[in-house]
Amino acid sequence: MRFYALLALLPAVALALDKPLNIEVTQEAECSRKTQAGDTIDVHYRGTLAKDGSEFDASYNRGTPLSFKVGKSQVIKGWDQGLLDMCPGEKRTLTIQPEWAYGDKGVGPIPGGSVLSESTVGGFLAR
Repeated sequence: MRFYALLALLPAVALALDKPLNIEVTQEAECSRKTQAGDTIDVHYRGTLAKDGSEFDASYNRGTPLSFKVGKSQVIKGWDQGLLDMCPGEKRTLTIQPEWAYGDKGVGPIPGGSVLSESTVGGFLAR
């Protein structure tokens, strides 16, 4: 009986692994208004390669958060979707598959086909 129960879970596990984006809220925050497409947000982040944890970029190293309009294709799709409905002070880790990151081509220190792990801190003001 347990075997059949495990078999029933396989499609759900396969779907979860195929998702182009996984959002893990690592620190919750309350707010009256969450980010919406078109909001300009300022966010600190640390970008690493999921395969080995090596860091390829971090706003912390520059001491300045990245500012952009979320949901407007100014950043990779994983960020555009992964930072919607977020409160200031909330922390998330985004695991982004290549199709929502840099695809097969790669960019700079990010090899083609890389899965990214992005730790973000929503210390932003929606404006």
